[in-house]
Amino acid sequence: MSDGLRHGTWEPLPAARWEDAFLSGNGHHGALVFGDPNDDRVIVTHHTLVRPNGGEHARPPHLAGELTAVQDRLLAGELTAAESFTDGRPLQWVQPFHPAFRIRLRRPSGTWHSYRRRVDFSTGEATAVCADRSSRVFVSRADDVIVQHVTAPGLTLDIRLDHRLPGAPAGLGVDHGALLTAEGAVLSLRARYPGSDRAYTGVTLIAVTGGTTELAPPGVHIAGADSVLLLTRVRRHTGERDVTAEARALRDLLAERTYDDLLDRHLPLHRTAYHRVTLDLHGEPAERALPGSELLKRPRSTALLERLFAAGRYHLLSSSGLLPPRLTGLWTGDWDTAWSGAFTTDANLNLQTASAAAAALPEVGEALARLVRAQLPDWRENARAIFGTRGAVAPAHTDGESGRTYHFSREYPLHLWTAGADWLLKPLVDHDETRGAQDPRTAVALAEAARFYEDFLTRTDARGHLVVVPSYSPENRPANGSWGALNAAMDLSAARHALRAAAAYHPGTPEAGRWQALADRLPPHRTNADGALAEWAWPGLDDTYDHRHLSHLYAVWPLDEIDPHDTPDLAAAAHRALALRGAENDSAHGHLHHALIAARLGDGERVARALAHVLGGDFFHASLMSAHYPNRNVYNADAAHTLPAVLIETLVRSTPDRLVLLPALPAVYPEGELRGVRTRFGAGLDLSWSNGTATALLRPTRTLRIELRTSSGTRPLDLVAGEDRVLHLRAWCPSQFPPPMEGTPPWQHAP
Repeated sequence: MSDGLRHGTWEPLPAARWEDAFLSGNGHHGALVFGDPNDDRVIVTHHTLVRPNGGEHARPPHLAGELTAVQDRLLAGELTAAESFTDGRPLQWVQPFHPAFRIRLRRPSGTWHSYRRRVDFSTGEATAVCADRSSRVFVSRADDVIVQHVTAPGLTLDIRLDHRLPGAPAGLGVDHGALLTAEGAVLSLRARYPGSDRAYTGVTLIAVTGGTTELAPPGVHIAGADSVLLLTRVRRHTGERDVTAEARALRDLLAERTYDDLLDRHLPLHRTAYHRVTLDLHGEPAERALPGSELLKRPRSTALLERLFAAGRYHLLSSSGLLPPRLTGLWTGDWDTAWSGAFTTDANLNLQTASAAAAALPEVGEALARLVRAQLPDWRENARAIFGTRGAVAPAHTDGESGRTYHFSREYPLHLWTAGADWLLKPLVDHDETRGAQDPRTAVALAEAARFYEDFLTRTDARGHLVVVPSYSPENRPANGSWGALNAAMDLSAARHALRAAAAYHPGTPEAGRWQALADRLPPHRTNADGALAEWAWPGLDDTYDHRHLSHLYAVWPLDEIDPHDTPDLAAAAHRALALRGAENDSAHGHLHHALIAARLGDGERVARALAHVLGGDFFHASLMSAHYPNRNVYNADAAHTLPAVLIETLVRSTPDRLVLLPALPAVYPEGELRGVRTRFGAGLDLSWSNGTATALLRPTRTLRIELRTSSGTRPLDLVAGEDRVLHLRAWCPSQFPPPMEGTPPWQHAP
């Protein structure tokens, strides 16, 4: 594998658990590859596979007629008033994500040696090789098919499609099909969900070279072959799927093509995207050569961080296409996937996709945009039903099909969350800034968010400021109040940003003037008695500090509303709030969200501590996919996908008119190279640093003046499209200075 395994990982044994299976995907289909020479299994997934549970018919609660009364009660000081703002329904989860089946290839048991399985991030291939056998698997971006090629002398195999995975419902109606063909055979599996007209069908075309092929229902038996090539697709549908037509499409795709031919069609799409950005921390060659499971035992290793950065971008790219990544990316081996394997939009989805713009993965941004566009009609329904307004309100959970808000309860009144549309649109604004053009579809969605605020923000306080009421800070509550409150900091930031961004996307229109004026009437953030940015900017509401979410610091990350350079007092209050925040249940996303905010606030040592919690907490499986909790508890993509964003934020921060170099570099990473990142002012950037100095190469695509900030100070920088600029600077090295006192912003300490 290339470049000392920085662009892949390997293991000396097959995967014993599906969580350790190597991953491949094209944003539609996913594959979990075990690599066992005697009992090879490939679990097939697809973004559309969600089990009907009634959620496909669920609607948001019709509460608009009760809104004024609950607002009156909250404004009058009745802190629990919003608990009655419900239609009394029980908690209902969104439709759960599940695997399709496993392709199982069994051969007569025998001894094997010289074994190695690996996944190459640059190609998307998962391979397993031993003395006499090799298996190669990838999921094609060009042809949307899972491709597997097995070779061995005198190859004898029993092949079947097996739906019997953990948690599969007893009432699942399964039909198998097997048919001999000129190439070898076609296998099919149709599964009908209990009590539903919905189903999914998988078809595998098997092309056999040499030997004999015979039916062995529900599969086939192959004897004495030289090689076997399998092409697999799965579709979710209603009614019946035409297996013959699907098999014909796979046969047409094969059409005298070899495995290598199919791989060559896939590589330009995958490899180009993967290699746009690379990170080199000058890891030790001996550590770079270690299998992933061994490297994970060295949490302080720079080689580990290199590999996890590469794996994170690989898995993020591989799980993004038809939809952005779920809580489990694109993969699961269990029908009982935690939290339904949903898109949790109040934190997790944005954390997972946080690196997309800077890490040059527009494919991820487009996947998120596709989700938003498809669900915008449902967001409009949420706004009408719950709040009686025009515009759009996004749900906190979605299965990818429905964008309606119906997952909520007393303890999690997620239907009160009004910040979701802006929160989900902010990454799309970042992508537009990076490429230098406003997407008209983003403009439409922003206008819908702004229209919601036009209708919703009708109440004022004694000073004439608008009040967000009811207001919800995911998934927290005031220490002396209830979950539904007033003026949550996240809601204030979201309203301000949505209104101003919508105005910027619709310049010169009457609406733009109204939106800007409305944004100006929102209240400022509040600093509490502890000197911390308050989670609720409403007098008398006390903070609850021990919580995994950091929604109240939305103004710091990913927004630019609070910044150490522009708003130092608010930044100091935000830093104090971050210092007081606990880790609650030790969720990986909480630690890395903490790190992203710390990086924006220039606190590299706090970033390092947050990373140390994750790297030293046994959060990663041998597959280098992560877990939600320490000790590899609950398969979850949050840490895997978010970690690249954290590292980029410590090295480069950009806005449409500013570049900050090495804003929060932890002392434990004294040298390295980051290449190919994109800035929000439209330039590619390569950065190298070592021994207190750094060099940056800017490749601008736009002509403009920006502000350059480094440890040496601030100066204007003129950029000309097509003309590279090389910057040499003395880098601020945190190891030269004592770490700041707890809760004290680093920019208040003179070096």
